[in-house]
Amino acid sequence: KMNAFVVVFIGGGLGSVARYALSIWVRSVWQGINPLATLLANLMATLLLGVFVFFLHQKQMNDLSWKLLIVTGFCGGFSTFSTFSFETFDLMRQGQIWWAISNVVLSVGLGIFLLWMLSKMA
Repeated sequence: KMNAFVVVFIGGGLGSVARYALSIWVRSVWQGINPLATLLANLMATLLLGVFVFFLHQKQMNDLSWKLLIVTGFCGGFSTFSTFSFETFDLMRQGQIWWAISNVVLSVGLGIFLLWMLSKMA
């Protein structure tokens, strides 16, 4: 078995690179400081985590290395609470209070909704 730290390191690195690539793509399509890349990354990480927890975990994929690689590493590196917080604060600072509130409601609400939907499908 691989060392747990190495597995998390690999997953986190892959997740971080995927997050960066997504951010570059979204910002090339929509200019300026835009929380859309963060919203998409967080929702995609939530979806992947939900698929792992509700489907793959039930299919005897209980190996700790997979959980560390996908959930802790990749999802942890791909999603980002700090950027979400900063972008929401920046919207508030710019006087775009409704966009800031919408960002919070969409990010948290859609994430929970995705997990709820996956749990119903499992």
